[in-house]
Amino acid sequence: MNQKVLIVDDEESIVTLLKYNIEKAGFQTDVAYTGMEGLQKAISQPFDLIILDLMLPELEGTEVCKQLRQKQIDTPILMLTAKDDEFDKVLGLELGADDYLTKPFSPKEVVARIKAILRRTIKREIELDKPFIKVSELSIYPEQYEAEIRGETLSFTRKEFELLLYLAKHKGKVLSRDQLLSAVWNYDFVGDTRIVDVHVSHLREKIEPDTKHPVYIKTIRGLGYKMEEPY
Repeated sequence: MNQKVLIVDDEESIVTLLKYNIEKAGFQTDVAYTGMEGLQKAISQPFDLIILDLMLPELEGTEVCKQLRQKQIDTPILMLTAKDDEFDKVLGLELGADDYLTKPFSPKEVVARIKAILRRTIKREIELDKPFIKVSELSIYPEQYEAEIRGETLSFTRKEFELLLYLAKHKGKVLSRDQLLSAVWNYDFVGDTRIVDVHVSHLREKIEPDTKHPVYIKTIRGLGYKMEEPY
């Protein structure tokens, strides 16, 4: 069965262009022209990937993305934006988008991004299917996207968990922000690393006894971050 892509965009010419090229590449497609319609379809039907415009009637793309992640729907999202703006891309990725493209774009690039995201998703599912990882009082369960600390079950967004898992797998090693961007988001932001800092801050709020004096995720000034065994 062919993989299925949901296209959510209110510009009919863009939808037609995307639909033609994505189907030509061997994928099935469905379309939605408003944020609310896209949200309802993404909740009620299984899709392998969602192409989501940022500016939509009824419900903006960022809100659609946020609500899907809150409902634990982890379908990969490729966000489209007409704004080449740092705030837009950081916000979209922070809310759970997997990648983004700025309009105007090449249909070939869209197809290439779709294939790359789906390859990463399959690889990630294989990597996650392993026993739990323990770092002192922190136990990380890859398959469940969960962790426990001192008997308390924690929950994470997908990217928060993948960042935590990557840090734990490389315990004791200093990882630069660029390394973490490449490994977890698999995207080159050319020095734009604020998304890493934001997610590290979220992780610390959930796992650190004292966020002002972190013992699990240490900041290595001028270099990046390192996960340590605190006890």
